[in-house]
Amino acid sequence: MAAARLQMLKTKAAEASRFVARNGCAYYKETMEKNKKYVVEPPTVEKCQELSKQLFYTRMASLPVRYEAFWKELHGVKNVWKNRHELKVEDAGIAALFGLELYAWFCVGEIMGRGFTLTGYYP
Repeated sequence: MAAARLQMLKTKAAEASRFVARNGCAYYKETMEKNKKYVVEPPTVEKCQELSKQLFYTRMASLPVRYEAFWKELHGVKNVWKNRHELKVEDAGIAALFGLELYAWFCVGEIMGRGFTLTGYYP
């Protein structure tokens, strides 16, 4: 069983390799042509490092704004919880469905992470 899977994997890898060898250059050129407005000139390692640092520190600068938004959201949830006796059935149903959807995505993610097996057994 394992040998058959290994052979199938080798076959698929070889097919993918041939596809990339035939179409990879054209795909690269097409993608670069479509997205040339995003390329910074000159495309050097130094420029890439500079852009990487800009991205990192820009994200760091956005942390206080996201921190405040988190606390506003948390206070909103606390207010809803305090006034839960005024909560309508529709709102509770929407919240329950949202929680159920999150749980379902978690389960699907776990199954995918185990290689689409339900038991976690790898043959």
